Amino acid sequence: MTNVYSLDGLLVFGLLLVCTCAYLRKVPRLKAWLLSEKKGIWGVFYKAAVIGTRLHAAVAISCILMAFYVLFIK
Repeated sequence: MTNVYSLDGLLVFGLLLVCTCAYLRKVPRLKAWLLSEKKGIWGVFYKAAVIGTRLHAAVAISCILMAFYVLFIK
């Protein structure tokens, strides 16, 4: 089990945030509701969605590598 206070826990949290926001960007109602703000605390979700959309190959490879690390190495 990973916790948020370790580096690998923080990486897992970041990857899940980016993947979730990129997925929510594809849903029209949630995009208008959650990802409309570009500044402030809600802007973090918008920026994570942009990163997940533009770097989808790198994010997918990172998720696979992190899953392998968490399941087999840790």
